[in-house]
Amino acid sequence: MIKKISLQVTPENSDNKSYLIKNIANRLSIKSKNIDHIEIIKRSIDARRKIIKINLIVNVYINQKFKPKNDNHIKYQDVSQKEKVIIIGAGPAGLFAALKLIQNGKCPIIFERGKDVRNRRRDLVKIMRENTINENSNYCFGEGGAGTYSDGKLYTRSKKRGDVNEILNLLVDHGADSDIKVNAHPHIGTNKLPKIISSIRNTIEKYGGKINFNSKLIDITIEKNQIKSIILSNGTEIFTKKIILATGHSARDIFYLLHRKNIKIELKTFAVGVRIEHPQKLIDKIQYKTNQRSDYLPAASYSLVKQINNRGVYSFCMCPGGVIAPCATKNNEIVTNGWSPSQRNYPTANSGIVIELKVDDFKKYSSFGPLAGVEFQKNIEQKAYKLSNDSQRAPAQKLLDFMNNKLSKDIPKTSYIPGTISTNISDIFPKFIISTLKKGLIEFDKQMKGYLTNEAIVHAPETRTSSPIRIPRDKKTLQHPDVKGLFPCGEGAGYAGGIMSAAIDGIKCAKMC
Repeated sequence: MIKKISLQVTPENSDNKSYLIKNIANRLSIKSKNIDHIEIIKRSIDARRKIIKINLIVNVYINQKFKPKNDNHIKYQDVSQKEKVIIIGAGPAGLFAALKLIQNGKCPIIFERGKDVRNRRRDLVKIMRENTINENSNYCFGEGGAGTYSDGKLYTRSKKRGDVNEILNLLVDHGADSDIKVNAHPHIGTNKLPKIISSIRNTIEKYGGKINFNSKLIDITIEKNQIKSIILSNGTEIFTKKIILATGHSARDIFYLLHRKNIKIELKTFAVGVRIEHPQKLIDKIQYKTNQRSDYLPAASYSLVKQINNRGVYSFCMCPGGVIAPCATKNNEIVTNGWSPSQRNYPTANSGIVIELKVDDFKKYSSFGPLAGVEFQKNIEQKAYKLSNDSQRAPAQKLLDFMNNKLSKDIPKTSYIPGTISTNISDIFPKFIISTLKKGLIEFDKQMKGYLTNEAIVHAPETRTSSPIRIPRDKKTLQHPDVKGLFPCGEGAGYAGGIMSAAIDGIKCAKMC
């Protein structure tokens, strides 16, 4: 028989199979020899008390042989001669849409403005060493999308475990560690994700699909409210009746293109703020309530949220043992984000600390219609660039100095490789953002004593939390209500917020093609 049980153990015993079997046998009042196998199906950390515990949910095989499950029941087929569906963007939405199309007997043809993961890496080096941004190949654009080189977190709010498990299984099939199916907060890591993305590309191409890099969409033609063709930056026109538009939250040129062609888009709220970096040892001390983190515990993380004056103030994309990265997509702007390697073993921890925006906050840009949020973002990013003396050095301030409106002296070197420049960060944002942010940070310090410290460095700005627009679509067909054959998809269209939800949305759109 198979019995599912929950148990709490110390970190050092959480992977000790002999200990777990003995513990479970005592609990079930059976002999250890009767337990043929234990299968851990969920793992999480409980750090609420001084003695930290690991929560496990396990399947116990009692007098029954364990047979590993084959979660991959997908059988792909050669679709090279089948109906072709155009996908714009090779991020998680586009890539997982392509896998589902192949499964359903259709041929995906992907056009990606950026480069493949290997060649894309060279452009990231140029950003950090030369302060030069390739506007089509950077942290946001290129094979794998924004998540490839900015962390690979697999968090999602989706309540449909079937959808979540499908994505996790596909990632494992393409090289991810199977632990992502067990851990409460699964994470792949920037160092491992590129190989997985390359493996997905190989599957797509093996079964007849195609991925075209350095292929930027510049126009869409429509005839009688039906998609007719796309036009690429090299002048090539490709005729098609179906487009999955999965361009990501930073493809502003696509938003402007749609608006210019009178294809309806809508203003959507998002959040902006800063990225704060602490020593990882300090976060470990606060969260684990110890001066020395156990070797059996991962780098501590945190998740904070407060309501201040009817606005949410919250941590975003928290990266334990990680670094801050330059994620601008143009040479006249600064954008920060963060990532962690798979081991999360860097000496610093960083997180976006952002505030919720509302439609009324964009009144100054109302003349731009649904693009008001884009202009709001651009204003902050360009102001930060000017304050950095036209470089990719991030405006920075010690955290307590920021709270006290004091210019910082001797800012220590941070994980942000282009470097920092001492700035009064309050000069970058509208006053309501700064006042709300400071009140939120005071509340965070009450929850995490020691969070407010000059050991922490504030970097600005964090502006690309999600898309500033939504491209409407019919709830049943997932097509744009005014343009047949246009399937707005993923984070850029306003229907996702990370790798998992974007991948899930890509699959949903592919099913409707």
